[in-house]
Amino acid sequence: MSYFHWIAGCALGLVWLWRLGDATLGVPKIVDISGAQWDRRPPGEPRISIIVPACNEAADIEATLTRLLALQYDNYEIIAVDDRSTDRTGEVMERIAVAVSPDRLKVIHITELPAGWMGKPHAMWSASNQASGDWLLFTDADVLFKPDALRRALTYAESERADHLVLFPRIVMKHPGERIMIAFFQTLFVFGHRPWKVADPKTKDHIGVGAFNMIRRNVYDALGTYQALRFDVLDDMKLGKVVKNAGYAQRNVFGADLVSIRWARGARGVVDNLTKNFFAVMSYQWPRALASSFALAFLNLMPFAGIWLAQGWARLGYAIALFSMLSIYVGMSRKSDIPPYYFVLHPVSTALFVYTMLRSTFFTLARGGVVWRGTFYPLEELRKGMV
Repeated sequence: MSYFHWIAGCALGLVWLWRLGDATLGVPKIVDISGAQWDRRPPGEPRISIIVPACNEAADIEATLTRLLALQYDNYEIIAVDDRSTDRTGEVMERIAVAVSPDRLKVIHITELPAGWMGKPHAMWSASNQASGDWLLFTDADVLFKPDALRRALTYAESERADHLVLFPRIVMKHPGERIMIAFFQTLFVFGHRPWKVADPKTKDHIGVGAFNMIRRNVYDALGTYQALRFDVLDDMKLGKVVKNAGYAQRNVFGADLVSIRWARGARGVVDNLTKNFFAVMSYQWPRALASSFALAFLNLMPFAGIWLAQGWARLGYAIALFSMLSIYVGMSRKSDIPPYYFVLHPVSTALFVYTMLRSTFFTLARGGVVWRGTFYPLEELRKGMV
C-alpha cells in the first residue's frame, strides 16, 4: 500500500503543480479590457451585428435587449431571434422593437425547425443571413452588457487584428451551490483548456463562449457559417475550434463585469445545464465517459483521501497536490466571486460533477438522444453532426 501512495502521491503532486505553474505564468498574459487603456473608440468604428437567439426567454429577454440598446457605440444593429417560443418572448421583442428604430433592432420569428439543424445554430444562422455588420457578435438571451463593453471589445479586437474574440463573462452566483459547482468548473477549465495559449498558432488550444463570441464577417463566411455547426450541441466552443484550426487569429480577454450572466440557479441548475453537454464533450462514447469519470474522481478526490491514508513522507505528493489546488482557488478568487475557502468543498463538487457526467451519459443513451429547449435530437444524428 505504501508503494501505491508514493506513486499516486508523486504523480498527483506533479500534475497539479505543473498546472499551477502553467496557470501562474499564463493567466497574467490574458488582457483585461476593463482597464483604462481600452476605454476608447475602435479605429474605423466598424459596423457590428449583435445576434441574440431566444427560446422561451420571456423572463430575461427584456433586460438583455434594454442593456444592448444602451451600448456606448453608434455603428451597430441587434437582431433578436424568437426561436419557436411558446411563451411571451416574441411579444416582448416586438414591443421593444416598436419603441426603437428598425435599423437598431430587428426581430425574426422562427416557427419551424428545418431537418438537419439544431434550434440555436439555426437561429443564429438565420440572423446572420440578415446581418449587415463587418463583425458578428453571438450572445445569449440572458446576458447583461455594460454600456462600454462592446466599444472596448472592438477596440481590442481591431488593435490586435483578431479574427475571433471571446470576452469571459462575470458569472453571477447567488447561492453556495452555484459557487461550489462553478468553482470546480473553472478548475476543470484550467485543465482542459489553456486560455493563455489560445493566441499561440502553434497550439491546438481554442476557446468559444456562448455569452460573447465575436467574429469577423468575412472569416465567418470563409468557415462555412453556422451551417458547419448546424447539428453540434457544443456550437459555441466548436466555433472557436474551427477558427483556430483554420489558422485565423483568436483571442480571449477578461473584462471584470463588462458582461455578466447568471448561468444557473443552484447546484441542481448547473447539473441540469451540463447534462445536455457532458456526453457530447466525450464525443458520445460511453467508454470514454466512464474513463473520464474515473480520472476526474482520482485526480480531484485522491489528494484529499491520500493525505489521511498515507503514512509519513508518502503524504508529501498529496500535500503538494492540495497546496496547488488551493493556490488555483486563490487565483480564481481574483477573477470571480468565489472565496478561496471553497477549496474545502472541492470533494463535494467533484462528486457532483462525476454524477453529472454519468447522468448525461445515462440519459442520452436511455433516450437515444438529447432534449434541448423542448426539441428531441436523435443520438445517431448528433454523432454525425459533431465537428
